[in-house]
Amino acid sequence: MEPLASKIRPKTLEGFVGQEHLVGEGKPLSVAIKQKHLFSFIFWGPPGSGKTTLARIYANSLKVRFYDLSAVSAGKADIKSIIVQDVGGQSKILFLDEIHRFNKSQQDFLLPFVERGEITLIGATTENPSFEVIPALLSRCRVFVLNELSAKEMSAIIQQTGFKLDKESTDWLVAMANGDARQAITMLENTSHLYNKITIESLKNTLQSKFLRYDKQGDEHYNTISAFIKSMRASQPDAALYYLARIIDSGEDPKFIARRMVIFASEDIGLAHPTALVVANDVFRAVEIIGLPECGINLAHGVAYLSKCKKDRTAYDAYILAMEDVKKHGNLPIPLSLRNAPTKLMKELDYGKGYEKYTQEDLLPDKLKGKKYLK
Repeated sequence: MEPLASKIRPKTLEGFVGQEHLVGEGKPLSVAIKQKHLFSFIFWGPPGSGKTTLARIYANSLKVRFYDLSAVSAGKADIKSIIVQDVGGQSKILFLDEIHRFNKSQQDFLLPFVERGEITLIGATTENPSFEVIPALLSRCRVFVLNELSAKEMSAIIQQTGFKLDKESTDWLVAMANGDARQAITMLENTSHLYNKITIESLKNTLQSKFLRYDKQGDEHYNTISAFIKSMRASQPDAALYYLARIIDSGEDPKFIARRMVIFASEDIGLAHPTALVVANDVFRAVEIIGLPECGINLAHGVAYLSKCKKDRTAYDAYILAMEDVKKHGNLPIPLSLRNAPTKLMKELDYGKGYEKYTQEDLLPDKLKGKKYLK
């Protein structure tokens, strides 16, 4: 039976919820669809944010042949079989879900077909494509970043399912799904199979039921990763090591785990123990060199160390505050004393004038003078 998430999948942008920065009036994807512009691109965003749906909407709008593969199970033979199919001159789009799971050899194999235009590639990934997609292939694709769905957007998608929920149940489901529309829809569908009425209690019971379990590449896997990070954050090495073992046992790429640890070292440990970043980077390097199964020892070493480190998020929090001001105020004028003066004209305009290496003067733009980000 076709899953509910597939049944209610919108066929056009008019029914799509979220990602206004991509599909709103005058935005990149809506313009591309309106102009029937065929090109290769990669969607990078969290689970359930609309990557597959947007790929299908794009292909349907351009009326091209659409092929859907998952990099978890597909290989070179699957790509070759698509290439050799005679479609009467019709253009072909290959949607490759979880493209980060294609290894370098598989991506190298795909590259010439994309280069020659024999196939248009739409990749989807939850991982940074800068790390996971080979440069030659990445250079031939535009990258579109999808955001986690907001609570308001999630509520709108829940309404599209046709199920009647009270506000309390809706709010609980939105919080549980954490921006993942597919998870919310699946939860509703499974609850409707188990119970006559959807309430907050029946939703909670379904969550605990064996009826709702995800495969190793699905939502349960992302829940385990979340538990892994939060255990290190809480300085509980035993819990962190347990979740590490679960992630490795699920078949996850160890580099994925190591990257999370590098991020964690700066985001959560930061100034409390600056060498944590050095250790995390060395763990990542060890994982690259050694590989599984032995690199699991390196990961465990790093996880135990990071878990036991003191935590300090002030550098991370300061960065977020600074970014908020950048978004709010745009490119504020940089003080003249800090500007580069490579030409005579720039010097005449006082670029660099009065610059002192170790000044105590506030060097922020005038509008932000006195602002403190690092507490």
